[in-house]
Amino acid sequence: MRSQLGDKIRQLRKNAGITQHELANKLGVSASAVGMYEQGRREPDNKTLLKICSVFGITSDYLLGNTGTDADKGREVSDVFDEFTRVLSSQQCLMFDGVPLDDEDRCKIVDAIKVVAAVITQQQNSKRRTES
Repeated sequence: MRSQLGDKIRQLRKNAGITQHELANKLGVSASAVGMYEQGRREPDNKTLLKICSVFGITSDYLLGNTGTDADKGREVSDVFDEFTRVLSSQQCLMFDGVPLDDEDRCKIVDAIKVVAAVITQQQNSKRRTES
């Protein structure tokens, strides 16, 4: 009786390195409820879904599997960078090539993304000037 939502909640929780009990405390529900969410035996209500999104720094579209929709078309890269940065900073126990990332490593990744974004912005501005 597994569900995509339950699998996604389980994966997010494991990636964050927290137990069902710890997640339950953050959501204000019982550990049993979290277990049932993960097993697909129960679905969280809307308020709890929003709390799950907040805890993991994700969007409800991501949590509910709403990808490839018209809402995703034409999305700004800066929005994706912002979302990735929030997720990166909120996730615990992230690894890179099997090695746990510390706060300094996370900052380096975010800074690298900002540098790439700045270079692309500069290139686009230069291209616009030459097209004008």
